[in-house]
Amino acid sequence: MSSSKLRSATAGALAAGLALGVSEFVAGLVSGLPSLVESLGNWVIDIVPKPVKDLAINLFGTNDKLALLIGIAVVTLLIGAGTGILARTNFSVAVAVFVAFGVLAALAGAREPDTSLGLALVPGGIAAIAGLASLMWLFSLDPSETDDHAAIETDGGTNPSRRSFLVGATAVVGVAALSAGFGRALLVRGNKAVAGRFDVVLPTAKELAPPVLPAAEFGIEGLAPAVVPNPDFYRIDTAFAVPRVSLPDWTLRVTGRVDRPLEITYSDLLDMDMVERYITLSCVSNKVGGDLVGNAKWLGVPLVEVLNRAGVHSTAEQLVGRSVDGFTVGFPVEAAFDGREALVAVGMNDEPLPFEHGFPARLVVSGLYGYVSATKWLSEIELTGWDDFDAYWIPRGWAKEAPIKTQSRIDTPVDGGSISAGPRSVAGVAWAPSRGISRVEVQLGEDADWVDAELSESLSENAWLQWRVEWDASLGRQRIRVRATDGDGNTQTDEIRPPAPDGATGYHTIVVQVDA
Repeated sequence: MSSSKLRSATAGALAAGLALGVSEFVAGLVSGLPSLVESLGNWVIDIVPKPVKDLAINLFGTNDKLALLIGIAVVTLLIGAGTGILARTNFSVAVAVFVAFGVLAALAGAREPDTSLGLALVPGGIAAIAGLASLMWLFSLDPSETDDHAAIETDGGTNPSRRSFLVGATAVVGVAALSAGFGRALLVRGNKAVAGRFDVVLPTAKELAPPVLPAAEFGIEGLAPAVVPNPDFYRIDTAFAVPRVSLPDWTLRVTGRVDRPLEITYSDLLDMDMVERYITLSCVSNKVGGDLVGNAKWLGVPLVEVLNRAGVHSTAEQLVGRSVDGFTVGFPVEAAFDGREALVAVGMNDEPLPFEHGFPARLVVSGLYGYVSATKWLSEIELTGWDDFDAYWIPRGWAKEAPIKTQSRIDTPVDGGSISAGPRSVAGVAWAPSRGISRVEVQLGEDADWVDAELSESLSENAWLQWRVEWDASLGRQRIRVRATDGDGNTQTDEIRPPAPDGATGYHTIVVQVDA
């Protein structure tokens, strides 16, 4: 590619980047305007095929949203680069591309709840105008289309037009970065301020969870804690960015096959009798040995109490949870009444729910994978027939019923690592929410016998627990496997199955190199 084409491509890419940055700044500056980046991200999440989503989660795990953000930015810059090359000889191409970008982004923004197309067109239009203006300006700084070798150099210096272009390009990069950075900061700050989380004082639970005693923690380096701190708790959901929730306007509606439809404010919810419960949540996409699982102490109202206020019809078979951003889950109504822990949660580990984990309220149901139960940013509970509604993930190929499978994981040593020969601990966690763990066995070597692991004190049958065995590691490559048995006497299967459609199975197996 010649230098002139390279500069044209650079101008187009920078103009596209500036358009994105300005759109973020406008959305952050004016309350109520949608973020085009967030809207595009949510739109992509909704339309990509299931295999692509599965691949993204497998590759990036909890960083899937960051990967999507980078992908949007890269695609935008590449389109901008191509537009810059074509627009050098026909600027109407640039007009068409940037207008199309503004309209597409506005249409994506209009898909968001409480956002009209007219409102979404504001940041889309400003972004298109900013992109076109910056592209015209950069072209004006480098008007030459002559062959590179014909460019006149004076005193060994740089051609003035090229020098001006570099200065202009640097300025556009700076404006784009500042716009995007300040815009994102304003959006996050504005969402948090509107939400009102920092003003929330949680009530004291009527039933307190027991403290985490030393017997529940082995204190082994690399071993997951009994309770995962909020910043470290995994996040998997379909929201590209945390939805905007205005606490004064938020209500939880209970509708459908009920005697008394309800609308509960946040204050109403906090006035109800609260309980604390240790409950382990797991994502169905978690592979064997994966980290898309965690245990926390939840504060909330028993779901059965909310449902009893509404009066559930005998014909109700499915409980549908709806998020403020339109995401849905669905699980059998009996799961709310069969004695398992099921909460409308408002607190997590002694603080109001973090924004990314569902503030102001969410569903937490022991023993069910999150995609059928754990609605974040909860706005509605609807009682329906089982065949009357399929929640978000069901048409995308996942099973409609999804009890969490009994699982165990080796945390230390790490797979593929090297350790020194001699005595050491092998440790990990095991979970079977609503059933508990009764036994964990470990195989320390290819043909070794299975040995029973020591179990930590259980926080509850709904929470994971730690396990450990002492091992005198001998030289060479050593294979270690683990399997757990739940409180009902069911031992996890060694059959290897992928996460789809209802959760992975198999023994977590690692190989370590033992050196002298």
